[in-house]
Amino acid sequence: MEKVDAPTSSTEISSTKDALAKAVVKNVDMTDDMQQEAVDIASAALEKYNIEKDIAAQIKKEFDKRFGPTWHVVVGKNFGSYVTHETKHFIYFYVGSLALLIWKS
Repeated sequence: MEKVDAPTSSTEISSTKDALAKAVVKNVDMTDDMQQEAVDIASAALEKYNIEKDIAAQIKKEFDKRFGPTWHVVVGKNFGSYVTHETKHFIYFYVGSLALLIWKS
């Protein structure tokens, strides 16, 4: 996992094409443990589903279950966003060319 504007570290996770891809964190406001869970949950969803809305639904379901409601998830290759979030409950990262935005409000 690579953090922009932060010390660099990397974690390899599988993408939907079965190639290993690094999670590249662009912006984050959450604990390191929760951040790692976000990457792990996203990895599992990417392995299980190929359709972006299904990937997003699986990630949201897991976050709501593990961290309580109300989480929001956007998955895609081309989108704009501006969100407000609960402190320590936001992550925006890429896996390959797929962007993932997860936040709690």
